[in-house]
Order: sequence, then C-alpha cells, then structure tokens
Amino acid sequence: MSVYVLSVSKQPLMPTNPAKARILLKANKARVVHTTPFAIQLLYSTATEVQPLTHGVDTGSAVIGSAVTDSRGNVFYASEVDVRNDISARMKRRAEYRRNRRQRKTRYRASRFLNRRNSIRKDRFSPTMVSKIAAHLREVRFVNSILPITSTILETASFDPHALKNPEVLTNKILYQQGVNDGFASTKAYVLDRDGHRCQHRKGNSKDRRLHVHHIIFRRDGGSDDESNLLTLCETCHTGLHKGAIILKLTGKRKSALRHATQMNSIRVQLLRLLPHAQETFGFITKEHRQLHTGRKEHFLDAVFIATQGTAPILKTDKVLLKRCIPDGDSQRSKGVRSETAIPAGKIMGFRKFDKVRYQGDVYFIKGRFRTGYAILMRFDGRKVDLKPIPKFTRMKRLAARKSWIRAIYLTPPDTTGCGLSKVANGTGPTCTAC
Repeated sequence: MSVYVLSVSKQPLMPTNPAKARILLKANKARVVHTTPFAIQLLYSTATEVQPLTHGVDTGSAVIGSAVTDSRGNVFYASEVDVRNDISARMKRRAEYRRNRRQRKTRYRASRFLNRRNSIRKDRFSPTMVSKIAAHLREVRFVNSILPITSTILETASFDPHALKNPEVLTNKILYQQGVNDGFASTKAYVLDRDGHRCQHRKGNSKDRRLHVHHIIFRRDGGSDDESNLLTLCETCHTGLHKGAIILKLTGKRKSALRHATQMNSIRVQLLRLLPHAQETFGFITKEHRQLHTGRKEHFLDAVFIATQGTAPILKTDKVLLKRCIPDGDSQRSKGVRSETAIPAGKIMGFRKFDKVRYQGDVYFIKGRFRTGYAILMRFDGRKVDLKPIPKFTRMKRLAARKSWIRAIYLTPPDTTGCGLSKVANGTGPTCTAC
C-alpha cells in the first residue's frame, strides 16, 4: 500500500509506505491532505528528485480506467471512474416539469421556441458529452496532483457505427453506398415496394387503399426505424392496431446500442486536442499485452497494461480507488401540490446530499435529508440502506464534503491472475474498508 506525498509547495513526490507516513504525522512534520486516497503534505523542505512515472488511461463512455506505473512495471495507483449517463434523462424530466408548470401557471403567455442562445450556437457539444470529456480531464488532473507524472498514454478508438450496425459491409464494401434503400427516396418507399403496396395484415384483401408504414416495436418502446421493424398496413388496420382491436404476432427490431461508440469518436478527438502531450494507443495493442499476463478483463487492468506497455506489472498498492460522478445539485427546488414548499439546497445541520459520513461504525453517503434532522443513507453504488431507526444527523460524523464525484477504496482480493492484480467488484464484492 502506498501513501502519496506532496512537498511544501504541493509538488507531488514519490509515494512512501504507511510506516514512514505515520512517523511523519506523529512528529508533526506532515499533514493529511487527502483521505481517499491517503495523501500527506510535508511541512519541511526536502529534495524533489523523482522517478519518471507513466499514467495510462483507458478512455470510455461509461467507465474510465486509470493507472500509474514506473519503467519497471511497479503499479502505484489504480482506479475506475463511473461516468454519468443520466444527464439526458434528467434534463428531459426537468423540461417536462417546467412545461407542466407553464401550462398550469402561465397559460396566457405565448409559447416561445429556440429562445436559448446556447442551444442553437454552432460547434456546441451536448451536456452529456461535456460531462464525459470533463470527467476524463478531471481524472488526469487529479492523478497529476498526487504523483509526478512524466507521460500520459490514452487508449482511444474510432468506431464505424455503420459497420457495427451492418457487419456485412466489412466483406462487401459496395454496401456502404448501395444499401437496402438504394434507388428509393426513403425507407418508407422501400418498405412499400417490398410489401408490394399491400396491407400485410389482410394480405392484400383490404378495401382501404390508404397505406401506412407501421413500427412493429413502437418508437416509444425503443423501436428502430430500420426496414426490419417496419410493416405496411392499410389505414383501417393501422387504426385498429393502435386501439387494441388487432394484435400482430411479429418480431421487430430495437434501436442498436451505438450511442457509446458514437460518443467515443468525439471524445477521442477532444481529448487528443486538450491533452496535446499525451500519447495515443489502441485497444488491440492493450489486449495483446493483457492476454500475455492475465485473462481478466477489467478497466483498471487495461489501464495498467496501457501504462506498462507490455511489461509485467508489479503491485505496489493493494487498493483500487472507485469513483462515481454525481450531479452538482437537484433541479427540483420545491414540492407540494402548488409547489408551495421550498426544498433546502444548502446544509441541514451541517450536512448536504452526497456527503460521506460515519454512522454506527460504518461509512455511508447521504442519499436524502429531512428538515427534522434525519437522513437516508446509501452505499457507494447508490443502493439505499434500510436502517432502523432512521439515522439522525446528531449521531453521524461527516468524513468528507460532497464534490463532483464520490470516492471509495476497495481492497483487492488475493492474487489469482499471476500478474499481481485481480478483480474488484463494483459495489457487490468486498466490503469497503478504507473510505
């Protein structure tokens, strides 16, 4: 286990062992600056010679892997960061609340559209993309603040969404230009021609000549606009189906999960632009290096082999730092039938949402608060903890204030991989021992 060390001027130095850190703290020659992970700052001047360290980053749209090693393969830092993927849904819900309120409170006002300058400006990234890029940069800055990093290596990848959706284009390149819609004005025109301009429910025996193109799996349920999820129906059958009078026993197609691949194409470009001194590597290289030493597939393990560049890693820490990005605050500011009750956004008895607290000997995070002095507690992974009686603020001790992410440290299980590293389960594995 390593303890990270900063100089008097907060310049990162090489890590030390817990015994030396304990002696320095008892002699008042150092002070604690971080508890998760544990880091101290020296209170006296010392030499600043350091060894070259490499920071490997396994970039991702859902989870970021991060690790720091030296030229010999010694691993001084390993972490996994859960990136937020709930921003779009939360913004949509907020818009619904606001729209509902405007309808109830200000019906006399004329509707306004495109009145947000930021939403229509050019070269704009969505809030989700801004959050994910910021999460990568925040992790790089944090690692550079506790360790003397000399080089950074990013594992990036460019994805072909069309090939992911239609693997056959990899063997038949002409399909890139001449797909199923070649020669048709739209997918709808192709479906009508495919079905012979006949209602597929009545098999051409319908007297209704007006034809519709129907989604077998409704779009509201995640149905795709692909031709395999579309069917020709007459207007009578289409209306009867949506009223429940007709049931089609057909299998449709849902939207392909290409969101993360599309996002990574943009994240890759922005990270290389914002981190000009970082080196670039690719997933197939990391895979070869990892398979030489272990068969496990974990994000922090990928980051380790990105940093070692093929050298067998040697574990210098028995802990993996887990981080989960959290929202800065809640959009809801009031509650009640007429929104007459304000929800406190500040502290209640010195506590805020997502603060890390100790209660009855265990470490939790605050999930919800009551004005009466009670709180709902949760684990690191967001699972609510049912405690009876309901925990009181007066019986809690705040360990750390909320930040842009919540952090926890998990001990790695005994080595079973032969490379000094093993799996850390996210919230379902070993108990958090050093939060």
